[in-house]
Amino acid sequence: MTKTVLTAALTGVLATREQCPAIPYTPKEIAEEAQRAAEAGAAIVHIHARTAEGAADWNLETFAEIFAEVRARSEVIINFSTGAIGIPPEERVAHIRELRPEMAALNMGSMNYAIYSEKRKAFYHDHVFANPFHDIQFFLETMKGAGVRPEMECFDAGHIGNTRPLIDMGALEPPFQFSLIMGVLGGIPGTTRHLVDQVDGLPAGSHWQVIGIGLNQWPLVAAALTMGGNVRVGLEDNFYIEGGRMARSNGELVEKAARLCRDLGREVASVAEARTQLGLDPTPRPALIPSPRRGEG
Repeated sequence: MTKTVLTAALTGVLATREQCPAIPYTPKEIAEEAQRAAEAGAAIVHIHARTAEGAADWNLETFAEIFAEVRARSEVIINFSTGAIGIPPEERVAHIRELRPEMAALNMGSMNYAIYSEKRKAFYHDHVFANPFHDIQFFLETMKGAGVRPEMECFDAGHIGNTRPLIDMGALEPPFQFSLIMGVLGGIPGTTRHLVDQVDGLPAGSHWQVIGIGLNQWPLVAAALTMGGNVRVGLEDNFYIEGGRMARSNGELVEKAARLCRDLGREVASVAEARTQLGLDPTPRPALIPSPRRGEG
């Protein structure tokens, strides 16, 4: 088996400090969490930008500052998100085109995206997450032009199926990088049986990782490790080390994932080993200064 590549999803866009005090907001805080995760064994950090107050931020300069702050502390592989609701596609991908991180998340289909409270008998964060094919193609063209690896985020079996026409038309080229996100309401349930089905549906030779939501993250991590897959943990997906015990940092979550790897006889890939294993450039990409916008500078 290859070594296990660990990813840390540092902040997301929905979680707040009222829910979990360790959620980072500012570029410096995000970079400090990236460093903690890397020191614990993460080879990749998946990053959303936030304002100082915690709202989602699509400002190019914010992403550039995050990139610079992370790179000043670590050679970890940087994966920027492009996932958003109600944001124009051009704005969702501008930081990928300008800053050229090594990887970028690419949502592979549309879905209902919600959280349901059994206690309140009510939905909240109730949205339609729209990702039609013309948007996916636009993101792929932009990523290809920037030399950025698309990390295909699949919330259900149909999202894996959406890759087939894109591969056939040459818009998607190997090596294929999949993230199997499990347990989001509106997507596939987070069970081992469903994970096996998802993996069986992937194109041959694909790299894949599991992303479990909430405490269900941990049994899915264990299942993925026994299947030879990679794993993602982090405060974007789950706050808890175990029931009733909230993580104090992303590093704590990565430490547990690394410990599970070793307990199950798997080795954790270093950043350099992850780059080789995933077919990325061996040299970390430096932080770039974004080009002046039209009419500026």
